[in-house]
Amino acid sequence: MSGICDRRVVVVTGAGRGLGRAHALTFAAEGACVVVNDLGVGLDGTPGPDSPAARTADEIRAAGGEAIAHGGDIATSDGAASLVRAALDTYGRLDTLVNNAGFLRDRMLVNLAEDDWDAVLRVHLKGHFLTLKHAAAHWRAEAKAGRPPAARVVNTSSGAGLLGSVGQGNYSAAKAGIVALTLVAAAELARYGVQVNAIAPAARTRMTERTFAAAMAAPEDGFDAMAPENVSPLVVWLGSAASEGVTGRVFETEGGRITVMEGWRPGPTLDKAARWTAAEAGEAARELLTQATAPEPVYGA
Repeated sequence: MSGICDRRVVVVTGAGRGLGRAHALTFAAEGACVVVNDLGVGLDGTPGPDSPAARTADEIRAAGGEAIAHGGDIATSDGAASLVRAALDTYGRLDTLVNNAGFLRDRMLVNLAEDDWDAVLRVHLKGHFLTLKHAAAHWRAEAKAGRPPAARVVNTSSGAGLLGSVGQGNYSAAKAGIVALTLVAAAELARYGVQVNAIAPAARTRMTERTFAAAMAAPEDGFDAMAPENVSPLVVWLGSAASEGVTGRVFETEGGRITVMEGWRPGPTLDKAARWTAAEAGEAARELLTQATAPEPVYGA
């Protein structure tokens, strides 16, 4: 087995099922050695009875690839550190980190419990931060030792993080935070040979099966647009050396479509060169809004 990731060592979090599993299998098919991380929890983040990470790793090895399973909690510093250490101890290097782990606890804001807010932010946003922190520390040390890496990070945001999603205030905030973290990391780590990008995927997984219920039936044309495997080729390319020069970007991907997302940038502006009164500021804001592009609607609005 060989391909654009031949002998690269790739860590994928949340790789026991859904998108993460598809990413891990596709990386392996392109020649990567894969560290499959999954805590094995349910949709709400509570522990499950089986080991999906081991099943994915077994599947890769059965197909002739190389993989190990890791069941640590990447939303803890010890768990994230042990994940990086597992790659280094087993394969002697780390080339690519794919942050994918997450779960949902959806509620309208007035019904959203503090624990549900904290739990979702912890896994999605803190989980991204801790794995990135420990991987980046390794790559910085390598660069300073005269061994600059061709390292890649692919983070997982969402359309909910870019536009918002009704009933998902916690998830939307976490995914928006991941975009900002991606931009900062791309700027800070470039000097060490690390590229950091994010995807905002749409696919049918355990987390989204209710959202995409209408797309569950077998497609008549043979192309299942909601299959998670459709997202993985872009992730694998971003995680490969072939993506040289691409960093600090967010890509939306669904089915056969890939879109480069363009974030906040200055729009219409008025400058009085003096302090506004409240009434003047309001008039100026309304005038500017007539010149501005209308925002995309929030999902579910």
